[in-house]
Amino acid sequence: MNDEKTIQMDRMRFTKNTTSANLALLAILFNVLFFISIYESDKGSWYYTILVGASILYNLIFLLAAFLASEGVKNYNIRYAYLLFILGAGQLIRIFIYPMKAHDATVKIKDQAVQVMGDGQFMRVVLYLVLSAACCFAAGVVGASKSKALSAHLASMSEQTK
Repeated sequence: MNDEKTIQMDRMRFTKNTTSANLALLAILFNVLFFISIYESDKGSWYYTILVGASILYNLIFLLAAFLASEGVKNYNIRYAYLLFILGAGQLIRIFIYPMKAHDATVKIKDQAVQVMGDGQFMRVVLYLVLSAACCFAAGVVGASKSKALSAHLASMSEQTK
């Protein structure tokens, strides 16, 4: 039994951490779905503000950082697992900024007050952000645990060769 565990740990030296990398890529996919859902709707001039520019800029930064983190955790680098935790927290914080403001806002179109983001769209974009955050957190947990396990295994191997 112990030999199987050692062999499994030793295999990690030669294989990639695809679980964490794929979860990070899935987080990117959910962020893209969020992005599409938000920016496909156009209700009046509400979307033409500095908040939209900041949101677009954050989306670009998130996409680049999450892709970088997916490549980093693939190689068992624990720093990228911590980056995924930060990105996941950022996704949860975003719920209270852009979607909440758009859901609470109304604009006048042809002398009628129209809600900028309806309930259905609001629930959908919140779901996308929550799923993106969950994927980031899961990728971070798996990446950190596998990275620590591999580091411990490599340390024990170096102890045995002394």
